[in-house]
Amino acid sequence: MQDKYITVTQLTRYIKYKIDNDIHLDEVFLKGEISNFKAHSRGHFYFTIKDEGSRINAIMFSSNTKKVKFMPADGMKVMVTGKISVFESTGQYQIYVNEMLEDGVGNLYVAFEQLKKKLELEGLFDPIHKKKIPRIPNKIGVITAPTGAAIKDIISTIKRRWPLAEVYLFPALVQGEDAKEDIVKQIEKADNFGLDTLIVGRGGGSIEDLWAFNEEIVARAIFACRTPVISAVGHEIDFTISDFVADLRAPTPTGAAEMAVPTIQDVLESIRQQEIRAKNSISHQLKAYKIRIQNIKNRGIMKNPIVLYQTKEILFSNLVEKLKYNLIHLTTLKEKDLIRVKNSYVLQKPYQLIDKKSNKYLQIISKLETLSPLLTLKRGYTITKINNKVVDSCKKIKLDDVLNIEFQDGTIDAEVIKKGD
Repeated sequence: MQDKYITVTQLTRYIKYKIDNDIHLDEVFLKGEISNFKAHSRGHFYFTIKDEGSRINAIMFSSNTKKVKFMPADGMKVMVTGKISVFESTGQYQIYVNEMLEDGVGNLYVAFEQLKKKLELEGLFDPIHKKKIPRIPNKIGVITAPTGAAIKDIISTIKRRWPLAEVYLFPALVQGEDAKEDIVKQIEKADNFGLDTLIVGRGGGSIEDLWAFNEEIVARAIFACRTPVISAVGHEIDFTISDFVADLRAPTPTGAAEMAVPTIQDVLESIRQQEIRAKNSISHQLKAYKIRIQNIKNRGIMKNPIVLYQTKEILFSNLVEKLKYNLIHLTTLKEKDLIRVKNSYVLQKPYQLIDKKSNKYLQIISKLETLSPLLTLKRGYTITKINNKVVDSCKKIKLDDVLNIEFQDGTIDAEVIKKGD
């Protein structure tokens, strides 16, 4: 009879087994209101989700709470994703939460993450594109609402820290449907204003209030801006796409002003440090020059400079002796050449040389006369030509040819005719 009865633990384990193995309860999407919220020192969240008719205990372990972009609180409307299970010691079922979104803005968070991932893949967040913020700017631009705490805090902070900087306000809508286009317009305007630094941002608010700074066109305008940009949107816990694209992110508008300019004390301290470094550098150089001068003074040449003169004098004397030797040697050679020329046959008997050359000349003339055709003509010979060409054979003469016959004392023309004519 007693075998029909089971313990409470057995029943609870059975129910837990059934629930844990129900695929419909493995991933449940719930929405409701948070109550009894507690944040454990180890990072876990314990709370209850309720609606008008029911409630369920919930737990979110620290490994998942790190993903939550906001701090949950009692009365907050949320949407959670998790697994249903039973806590054996109490027999109560509860949800183990993996993800949590604020109800009503869940879609905005999805859009935020999607755009963030897209721009990150394109390289818009890459540190290589970040421009350096000038340490001591002269002109600072501010794009924000013309009224409100943000602009007042920025101006007052800049004037207190570095009153020499000029602040230029580029008023823009920072909330609402038209805000994104207005912010882009003011960024493009400010970028052509010759600024050293540009602060873009607004005070805190809900994710809907800050959404203009999560728009893609605003992010791309900041990325394309040639002027270094400091993003100052919301509070320290708020992050927008503009923060990732900007050259520097400030936790608040006041923080942006502090990052944009130094304090007078900081500049004076920097000048003092530079003065100390300059003095130390000059002192170091002076010491180095003194050592160098002392080393020069200790050189042997400085202590006994006459040695340098003596060395040069010896070198000079050697050059003079060498010059004398070369002059004498050259003169001797030239004298020998002169004697050889004076004793030459030409200078000793110049007429004999002329007579010798004259006789040789006459011999050549005699040979030329012997070979001259004119001499042959004097002996009764003639030269026969046809068309100014010498005829050396009778076979080259034809009937009716005109012959030019040259004698010693003249020429005649003769025509070749047939014998008997």
